[in-house]
Amino acid sequence: MNDSRSTLEASLHLNEHPQGSFLEVLGTFTRLGLTSFGGPVAHLGYFRQEIVVRRKWLDEASYADLLGLCQFLPGPSSSQMGIALGMTRAGVWGGLAAWLGFTLPSALLLTLFAYASTFLTGATQSGWLHGLLVAAVAVVAQAVWGMATSLCPDRPRVTIAILSAACILLWPSALIQVVVIVVAGLLGWRLFQGAHATNPIRLPLMLSRRLALCCLGLLFGLLIGLPLLRHFTHSQALDLFDTFFRTGSLVFGGGHVVLPLLQREVVPSGWVSNEQFITGYAAAQAIPGPLFTFSAYLGAVSKPAPNGWAGALIALIAIFLPSFLMVMGILPFWNHLREIEGFQAALRGINAAVVGILLAALYQPIWTSAIHAPIDVALALVFFGLLVFWKVPSWVVVIVAAIAGAGTSFLV
Repeated sequence: MNDSRSTLEASLHLNEHPQGSFLEVLGTFTRLGLTSFGGPVAHLGYFRQEIVVRRKWLDEASYADLLGLCQFLPGPSSSQMGIALGMTRAGVWGGLAAWLGFTLPSALLLTLFAYASTFLTGATQSGWLHGLLVAAVAVVAQAVWGMATSLCPDRPRVTIAILSAACILLWPSALIQVVVIVVAGLLGWRLFQGAHATNPIRLPLMLSRRLALCCLGLLFGLLIGLPLLRHFTHSQALDLFDTFFRTGSLVFGGGHVVLPLLQREVVPSGWVSNEQFITGYAAAQAIPGPLFTFSAYLGAVSKPAPNGWAGALIALIAIFLPSFLMVMGILPFWNHLREIEGFQAALRGINAAVVGILLAALYQPIWTSAIHAPIDVALALVFFGLLVFWKVPSWVVVIVAAIAGAGTSFLV
């Protein structure tokens, strides 16, 4: 009996240690950073296909649990999800590798664009970009299909998903999304205890709770301290850092929600002209990766100095640092929380709501921004079939979509 207990303890100990490496995570997320078009919701579909379906780093339930957590936190949900996935694979360095791989391609492109702002004129109107947006419809539809099958196996959870989608479509705001998740968690806690209890697979995390508390303390310390330092130092670099750090800490709803907040911060102050802001936003829509890398462009074109590469680096680190601190501050407690029966029940309700949120996002903004004619519907169906039934890798579908979009633009 003692031998079996030792074997069990040893297996649990091994399971808590990540199995991957910095370079493995960096390579995986660099490819995602180069091919993930279509905005944050589409990114989550790409992540699921690569991490859960293809590489099997996590099971479907663990992925959905992390997704529910990241949807609830302020900041860019897709980037937070990438950081969390990297940490479950290779610890803190894995989280850093995931962030670097997913973020740097678009950040570098937007910084270069800041130096040559006329280079991509008209890019957002090109056929290849429209093809990528249509591919995003198929990617998100695949994610909804797969997650609904796994996470909504009964009528109560299907009902939660449908009602969640309806609420998000009728009242599209970040606050309503948070309310939906909270209500779904309460419904799950009430409905799914007892018979539905399971022993979830423990996420392989090598993060101490002391480190987590330090990260949360640093987050709140910076939120309080930076405005005070900014008031007394009158440093443009500190002003820039505080503006983007505060925006990354307090915004709910992802990239498209952060845009009006950033515009109110950088345009009236004279750091960036409204024409520069709109031009940069257009370029950000035309490249893969997280929309929050738009901050690199704004930092590069801002005036006075620091700007250029220095300004881009300050703005980029500042807007993503809160996400890194929040994920590191919460994940070490995640395995323990997931083993509590009441919390498991709440997560079932939250996961059903996440399916509904993705279903609503499939329509707005994914479908409405991509599907304008019967040929768009036809292409979306073809891409969906390639992904779901022919099991074609998503990066291949992205390339095919770009070529098809460029070709159809000549026929219309």
